[in-house]
Amino acid sequence: MFTFSPPISFLVTCTTQQKVDELRDKLSASGENELYGWRKDKYGVAWQSVPTVLDELLIDHDPAKLKRMIETMRVMKIIDIEKLKPAMSKHRVVGSDRRNQK
Repeated sequence: MFTFSPPISFLVTCTTQQKVDELRDKLSASGENELYGWRKDKYGVAWQSVPTVLDELLIDHDPAKLKRMIETMRVMKIIDIEKLKPAMSKHRVVGSDRRNQK
């Protein structure tokens, strides 16, 4: 029997955070979030749903902003744009909870 491995995966972009969350929930077989918004369906295929605005945030040419955003996203199991926006501001928010606990 053929089994899927992580190299067989799909990335789906969504226009809103709500659509990202809906798609993620519908595709999930286990109900568990993996880092960076990855989920596996009932066949073992990995899916990542991300908001289209993520591309806009990643285009920023300020290395310090990008580093903060990547550090913030690295602990997220669900990509949450509202939690990434403070990381992209000029001043880091001190004492903020950077983890997404959903």
